[in-house]
Amino acid sequence: MQEYETLKQLINEIEEDIRKAEGGNKAAGTRVRKQMQDIKNMAQDLRKKVLELRTDD
Repeated sequence: MQEYETLKQLINEIEEDIRKAEGGNKAAGTRVRKQMQDIKNMAQDLRKKVLELRTDD
């Protein structure tokens, strides 16, 4: 399922910015918050796709 692969990729890409944000980098914190919103939206899309698969049966 492509949506799941995209979600995994987004999570992997955020790792470095999380470390920078923990170190006090405010710009990295802003990027993390934006990326987390994107992850939330992608997870919601994936949830809908899985629900569609279930209801198609």
